Amino acid sequence: MIHTRRLAAVGLVAGLILVPAAHAQTTTGPAVAETPIVIGRSFALPSTVMGATREINVWLPPGYADSGKTYPVLFVLDGGQDQDFHHISGIAQLGTIVGTTRDVIVVGVASVDRRNELALPTTNPELIARYPTQGQSERFRRFLGEEVQPFIAAHFRTSGETALMGESLAGLFVVETFLKEPQMFGAYVAVSPSLWWDGGELARQSGTRLRDQSNDSHTLILTLGDEGEEMQAPMDLLIANLRDHALPGVSWSFTPRTTESHATIYHGAALDAFRRLYAVPAP
Repeated sequence: MIHTRRLAAVGLVAGLILVPAAHAQTTTGPAVAETPIVIGRSFALPSTVMGATREINVWLPPGYADSGKTYPVLFVLDGGQDQDFHHISGIAQLGTIVGTTRDVIVVGVASVDRRNELALPTTNPELIARYPTQGQSERFRRFLGEEVQPFIAAHFRTSGETALMGESLAGLFVVETFLKEPQMFGAYVAVSPSLWWDGGELARQSGTRLRDQSNDSHTLILTLGDEGEEMQAPMDLLIANLRDHALPGVSWSFTPRTTESHATIYHGAALDAFRRLYAVPAP
């Protein structure tokens, strides 16, 4: 064992000695130009509502600077640079390049404490004990409405067409916002929403919430993979209430994705949502 460790140590030292030599070889050749790849813009937005500076990321269509046009805005929850911002802005970029979807501004709103920011309050003692900071979704909604949306409208050319997208707990937040404050966004995309939270209470409330809404025009896109009864049962209840109580102004759809899991569903579902919300008008 001692002999083996000595050999490993010798190998490590040899490796450390070789690294500068290899580096020296690469630096003796012709200089190679290096240019950073700029994907978007990141803002540190001071938030009075959240009591902290928050990360907001923005992707602009390639022709934005010179077009003078206004654009729809897609707000993406869990939209940090190490979360879903690059994923969803990549879908927008591809649609622009190949001309399959309209140009759209993508705004990623980073999450810090997801159960605090995206989950509604629960009375379940087990959930409270496991996630003591949970249940501040109303505050996060105020942050979006009072600070993020006005910031984007003031700094970018927006058309007034807005959508909110999220997956899992962020999908739960999307559904809650649609039910409680549908006027905040024109369209809502909830991928595998965690409606199991608080024993499915939000789904149970959905009938009453839908009956109390105005008949303004809104779009709700729902999808769920093969994710078990805990996820499926509250979704079934929400769908039943939408069938029975959604007013004519609400355009809603549910797409089961039985070949997808919670881990694999987001990309295809987001791509389909882009194609629906930002379809290129027929010539």
